[in-house]
Amino acid sequence: MREVTAEMIERGRGPDPRTAQQRRDMATQIRATRERITSSGTGHRAFDLELIRQFAEARKSAAPVVMALAFIVAGSTIIWTTPFRALIWLTLMTSANALVYGFATRFLQDDEPERRLRAWHRKFIFAEIVQGFAWASLVAILLPVADESARLFVLFVLLTVAAMNAVLSAPIPLAVYCSLLPVTLAIVIFTQGNHMASAAALPLTIMAAATPIYFAVLAKRLYASTLDSLSLRMEKDELIAELEAQKMNSDEARRRAEEANLAKSRFLATMSHELRTPLNAILGFSEVMKNELFGQHAVPTYREYASDIHSSGEHLLKLINEILDLSRVEAGRVELREESISIAHIVEDCQHLLTMRAQKRGINVVNTIEPDLPRLWADERAIRQVTLNLLTNAIKFTPQGGTVTIKVGWTAAGGQYISIRDTGPGIPPEEIPVVLSSFGRGSMAQKNADEGSGLGLPIVKGLVELHGGTFTLKSEVRVGTEVIVIFPPERVMDALPHMDVVAEEKRTPRRFVRRSAA
Repeated sequence: MREVTAEMIERGRGPDPRTAQQRRDMATQIRATRERITSSGTGHRAFDLELIRQFAEARKSAAPVVMALAFIVAGSTIIWTTPFRALIWLTLMTSANALVYGFATRFLQDDEPERRLRAWHRKFIFAEIVQGFAWASLVAILLPVADESARLFVLFVLLTVAAMNAVLSAPIPLAVYCSLLPVTLAIVIFTQGNHMASAAALPLTIMAAATPIYFAVLAKRLYASTLDSLSLRMEKDELIAELEAQKMNSDEARRRAEEANLAKSRFLATMSHELRTPLNAILGFSEVMKNELFGQHAVPTYREYASDIHSSGEHLLKLINEILDLSRVEAGRVELREESISIAHIVEDCQHLLTMRAQKRGINVVNTIEPDLPRLWADERAIRQVTLNLLTNAIKFTPQGGTVTIKVGWTAAGGQYISIRDTGPGIPPEEIPVVLSSFGRGSMAQKNADEGSGLGLPIVKGLVELHGGTFTLKSEVRVGTEVIVIFPPERVMDALPHMDVVAEEKRTPRRFVRRSAA
């Protein structure tokens, strides 16, 4: 049973009937394709309906050509026989060709030919036999003629007809044999007739009889080739149908994921308000009790409890803020308030804010900032949050007496970078994807029981990518960790030229000085 989310109920949406109908139609199409692929009407991976349809289309399109050839042959026979006999033969050929053409047309117009497939198969075979005997009857007209050219003419016509029938009837092997058999018998009878019954006629008879056999083998090869092409086509159709079904499944899953994400965002927005309201009261009253604004506590332990309540409330508020920040970044709803900023000044401010924390832990923080860096077009609040998160992590995981190194400068491509390296325990390579995931914490953080929600680095990565930059984390166990944030050259603002530059320099576009990150 499909899950119905609260958002679907709120918007008045249940399971989409159009999507459900498309899924049913797609399942029916896949089932029909598989049934056609596993058809066994001829003992092979056959496709009876498609083969007969190809036969009907070939016969229908070739009917005018066959009729034109019959008129040419009938007109040529007047040279050696009477017009009455030629007219009789032409009438017979016209009737046989009309029979084949009529069956082919009716089959192609049939809405459900698969229900009468065997009947159509028998009708086409019968029509091929009739047409084969109609062509073979040419021998009866010219057999009494003693002219050598007439005999060669009949032999040429019959072999041409045999080749034509073999190609046109190839989709139905039995039809090939039924159309070739009368022609082959007529060739043998004609070559062994009264005027050609001699020892010299035997090789001609063998070759003339063997030629239709060759055409039959050729038709068999064409049939096998047709089977292979149909098999590949049907497998392709099945693959396309299954891909369409998978696409529909993925679209449905994406739609449900979007609805779930919307429900999550609304839930977080609602819960943040509901949680922040009592948290503000907790933080305010606990701070009053901790600072003893209305008098000292009779029991000093109460002051410690108030301090614990205040610190726990601050931690919870920070966690809520981080969850909301991450949800906004993931949903792409963070609006950057871009302005001209100096990342060198931001880094120095953040370093100053965390100086006391680093001194308490005995950590030495040094920076290397390249001079005269142009300003950057970015969101100051976001860049400040990125720097604070990275510096806080570096100080938190650096042991006492360690060093945190900050570098700010140019990249080789003309952008600017911030690099923060610590001398902490490092992160194993297999844990780096875990650390970069939401709520992911490495084994070292869990072992040391360091506080944190595991959202700092994902938020940093999201904010950097919103600026079009790249976030890189390099770490080596027992050596340290380095995090590099790179901003693209498009965000670096050109410095204004001096007023006393010469005119030639004014015409020359100012370029960035390329420096590589240390």
